[in-house]
Amino acid sequence: MATLEFWNYFNMNIKITYDWLLEYLETDADPYEMQKFLSLCGPSIETVDKVGDSAKGGLTDYVFDIEITSNRVDMASVFGVAQEAQAILPQFGKKATFKKPKLTTPKNPDSELPIEIVDQDHLTNRILAIVLDNVTIGPSPKYIQDRLTHAGIRTLNNVVDVTNYIMLELGHPTHVFDYDRIAGQKMIFRKSKKGEKITSLEDKTYTLTGGDSIIEDGKGRIIDLPGIIGTSNSVVVADTKRVLLFIDNNDPIQMRKSSMKLGIRTVAATYNEKSPDPERAYDTLLRGIELLQKNTGATIASKIIDIYPQKKQESHVKAYLKDIQRVIGIALDEEKVTSILTDLGFKVDRHEDTELAYPDGVHFDVTVPTHRTDDVSIQEDIFEEVARVYGYHNLPNNISPLTYIKQPKHISNLYKVQYRSKYFLKHLGLHEFLNYSMVSGELLTQLDFKLADHLKLANTISQEIEYMRTSLLPSVIKNMRDNQGKIDTLKLFEIAKIYEPRAGDLPNECHRLAIAVNTDFNDLKGIVMALLHELNIDDVTIQDGKHTLMSQAATIRLGNNTIGSLGMLHQKYADTLSLSQAIHIAEIDFEPVIQNYQVMHQYHAPLQFAVVKLDLTLIKKLPYQKMVDISHENSKLLQNVEYVSSFENKISLRFYFSSETKNITEKEALLELEQIRTALNS
Repeated sequence: MATLEFWNYFNMNIKITYDWLLEYLETDADPYEMQKFLSLCGPSIETVDKVGDSAKGGLTDYVFDIEITSNRVDMASVFGVAQEAQAILPQFGKKATFKKPKLTTPKNPDSELPIEIVDQDHLTNRILAIVLDNVTIGPSPKYIQDRLTHAGIRTLNNVVDVTNYIMLELGHPTHVFDYDRIAGQKMIFRKSKKGEKITSLEDKTYTLTGGDSIIEDGKGRIIDLPGIIGTSNSVVVADTKRVLLFIDNNDPIQMRKSSMKLGIRTVAATYNEKSPDPERAYDTLLRGIELLQKNTGATIASKIIDIYPQKKQESHVKAYLKDIQRVIGIALDEEKVTSILTDLGFKVDRHEDTELAYPDGVHFDVTVPTHRTDDVSIQEDIFEEVARVYGYHNLPNNISPLTYIKQPKHISNLYKVQYRSKYFLKHLGLHEFLNYSMVSGELLTQLDFKLADHLKLANTISQEIEYMRTSLLPSVIKNMRDNQGKIDTLKLFEIAKIYEPRAGDLPNECHRLAIAVNTDFNDLKGIVMALLHELNIDDVTIQDGKHTLMSQAATIRLGNNTIGSLGMLHQKYADTLSLSQAIHIAEIDFEPVIQNYQVMHQYHAPLQFAVVKLDLTLIKKLPYQKMVDISHENSKLLQNVEYVSSFENKISLRFYFSSETKNITEKEALLELEQIRTALNS
């Protein structure tokens, strides 16, 4: 059975303080100017809340609640917001200089505490770790407690608080283990087995479904669900003396799958599923070492372990100045473009081209830093960066000129025939339904469809929309059931695609028309024939046929090809679906309808002589189409046959007689009618 997968990543909000931001940004912009200007061009500062009370001796600060879009996890930190502010604030006449932290790599100690980390299957992009000794557990400094509290993060102690603090400060999740609770001082990354259990640091037990990235120690115990949550058997406790400061940069898709399957939504998981930069992880480790040494008295007890099998590389994008100016609509000078990109952290090299397409054209070779390579990959991304920082509000608001794009004939016909069909069916009293392209497995099973013949969504949000339709009939039958009893006469239709699986390829998508009524067979047949007549499609016949869902089924034929079926829904399916009255259904392949559609009927010269109309009522022994065929076979003067009415087992037909050479009398017409009667009764 084929599967389709869809993933969705959501925006996130962080809270940081103005005072904290000033440690990374030198500026003369006040908190409310920061909110106004940054929200126009970059991270949206949704609220600014004043905290502290200077009148009572407290320090006044301001808390920013900032929305970060899912593709810009690099901004989800004090560091990232400061980098953005350096580029944006000068556009509004404000000074802004980014202050990159000065971090130093510690010297290796004379004697080391052992720690072994194994990731044979490369489940993690990068692993950084260091052992720290002589740790004294206690409360964090007040400024850290205040900043974490304002950010909505609970403070615990001067070790755990550092991991949350540097995550908000530099934008990469961090973890800390009690070194002495890691059995054998060994950490092994592997995939979880189905049924394995973990107990989180909040003492909640989770059963793993298998395939999750986990860490076990030298004794086979699971001690971490990396990137998501720690476990109670390795957490730092009050008497912890030695810790392992640990950073793992994980596969974002695996993180989100595990997080959603287990229902564990932590701040770390929210960061990790958005692919934070592994290059920034090293500075995060150094900052963590610095704060732990300062706040806990820790000493270095091992060298830095850095497992980095595939280093993330910068990328390069070529962008022409003329293209930037053309797309933005303003003749920005190259100094402004270079300044904006440089302040955002890009490296810009200027070149001049003499190519035929761009004689004397200035272009920029833009080096994209690792924290932006997932977001910036083509020159249009460069255009967007320049435009948003310059300010969309500063761009001209000219409406682009309208352009007519001629559609391919089959697309044009599709829209034309759909519109005409819907308009006509509406005037016949039918209601249009728009259903999902997916249906439930339960509905398909109730109607004896094989689930294996359908594409299945791998991660559907509801079992009601799990399988891609290969027929519109299940949907319209369900529509009839859901609306039964609301009005006496219910007629509905849907024109939509069905999806037929193809091995090793995308599904075959075909348009279908489905109709359902709670009246009778003749009414449904009349609707189908009237629609095809309206679309000027000739040579259509209704013949006996078979369909798995229908009793009294008929086949719709166009020339020598079958294009659909109609009939009454089989009683066993009506009973299964609790339908209170009989319904009649039809499904037509819409592709041949589109191909044979004509704007006008084919011209036929009108009859030059009088037409005699005669009605005949007889017991119906044959299908209607067979009766029409026999009638034409037994009369050379017969021009047309029309259905009039039926009652019980009798049917009334109207016959039109005429000659191409003379006016005929009623007596001659009656003789022809008698021949037809004899043939139909024989």
